[in-house]
Amino acid sequence: MQIKQIIETIKAFDTIIIHRHVRPDPDAVGSQTGLKEIIKHSFPDKKVYAVGKEEPSLAFLAKMDEVASSIYTDALVIVCDTANAARIDDERYDMGNKLIKIDHHPNVDEYGDIWWVDTDASSVSEMIYELYEKGKDDGLKMNDQAAFLLYAGIVGDTGRFMFPNTTKKTFQYAAELVTYNFDRPEFYRQLYSMEDKISRMSGYILQKFKLLPSGLCTIKLSEEILKKFDVTPDESSQLVNVVSDVKGIKAWVFFIEEDEQIRVRLRSKGPVINEIAANYNGGGHPLASGATVYSWEEAEKMISELDDACQSY
Repeated sequence: MQIKQIIETIKAFDTIIIHRHVRPDPDAVGSQTGLKEIIKHSFPDKKVYAVGKEEPSLAFLAKMDEVASSIYTDALVIVCDTANAARIDDERYDMGNKLIKIDHHPNVDEYGDIWWVDTDASSVSEMIYELYEKGKDDGLKMNDQAAFLLYAGIVGDTGRFMFPNTTKKTFQYAAELVTYNFDRPEFYRQLYSMEDKISRMSGYILQKFKLLPSGLCTIKLSEEILKKFDVTPDESSQLVNVVSDVKGIKAWVFFIEEDEQIRVRLRSKGPVINEIAANYNGGGHPLASGATVYSWEEAEKMISELDDACQSY
């Protein structure tokens, strides 16, 4: 069983370096640093690091560590919440002695020596809690900070338990996590508070989105618009669900222009979108995916495919 094998491998290494995907969301950071806290609390003599580029909007959750490349030589590397090796933040992930993948996206890229993929899990943070539950007899221990981080990851990937990926197990684990000592109201305040400029761009999006007869909603944020509102492409990710409550929407797509590429964020209430995302340098969940296109003409082609998917649903 992968969980048992992962626990035994964690116990066997003195140095462990944990990665996650680029442009992280709460689940990426929560699962990565939650696992770090569990290992550190359970085995104080181990050296455990979490690496990757800092995401300012999630700095209240945890800070990343700076790790010299030489430390990887005899280290165990664990990658959380990353379906494709190409999306792993920090390319040194393959410099370790052994590599483990823990993920809940479709397993299209079976990288690593050991991989545990559970597409039924709401989040990788949920999976890390399960790892802790199964590993209690092997010495795994939870503390307040780890509980906070895993709760944050679950909340982020379930949309405050409103998304259909929320299951009975999700609620059970969340119920256990809230028995630990952390400030939930403050967490929600920090996670969902918006700067003035983000709120103003939200108003712009609500005025400018296009809703096609099929139920597909499209939003285009050019470099010019981003500059006008002084919002970075990373910051615009906070607005991905701003149109989700508009009546008649089946799926929505954000195009965010950045240098020589256009980031694509996809969400759906039913039509499968990850297969389309895979055709455009991306992937993800059936109802939540990301992709990249390199021209507005290519964006229009993608819109046509998404429109067909919505019409067929």
